[in-house]
Amino acid sequence: MSEEIEVSVVNASTGETVIEFEQETAPEAGHNSVSGNQLRAFIERVERLTEEKQTLQEDIKEVFSEAKSTGFDIKVMRQIIKIRGMDKNDFAEYEEILTLYRNALNME
Repeated sequence: MSEEIEVSVVNASTGETVIEFEQETAPEAGHNSVSGNQLRAFIERVERLTEEKQTLQEDIKEVFSEAKSTGFDIKVMRQIIKIRGMDKNDFAEYEEILTLYRNALNME
């Protein structure tokens, strides 16, 4: 016996309904069953997120361009962003290995 389920996805920050659809579930649906509505919903969500990702990447590119035009070194900024995103223990290990390698190459 099939049943239909109404699903709405709401953006938590704006309260706006982002996706709304009805989903038909198959009885005893196994891993080989495919619901067209469910598949479409997943694909549309990925497409929407991909568009948002592209927009964010363009925004980030503009920020780096603006920073470069005011004299900042973009490579160093990217490295700082990478470091700030690291766990403290991971960063400490990274620094130790970097120092070890630099010493091995007589770069200190």
